[in-house]
Amino acid sequence: MSSTRVKPRGPFQPDFDKLDGLLPVVTQDAETREVLMVGFMNPEAWRQTLATGYVHYYSRTRRCLWRKGETSGHVQRVVEIRVDCDEDALVILIEQAGGICCHTGNRSCFYRRLTGGELSPVD
Repeated sequence: MSSTRVKPRGPFQPDFDKLDGLLPVVTQDAETREVLMVGFMNPEAWRQTLATGYVHYYSRTRRCLWRKGETSGHVQRVVEIRVDCDEDALVILIEQAGGICCHTGNRSCFYRRLTGGELSPVD
């Protein structure tokens, strides 16, 4: 029989060292729990998210900090932040302004499914 160990309560210290200084972030709609996107946070994105209540990410391609929706207006207001057992990944439940998350104009970045090796739209 395995025992469950629960880390005592206390301040959260994100472990940014495991993945080149970044934490993976799964972003979900707070009401429906639909997965809207996956992004990454560096320490500054984490600080800005906590300070403002709006999700900030680190863009690996542009190599810069960005607030989701800063140009489109489709900002993500933080409702709840969940932390995994190793403190190196996050799930952020959000309210999505405008109902659009993806830069393609789709509600979610996961708007396609793989069937038989082919991509098709999710209904």
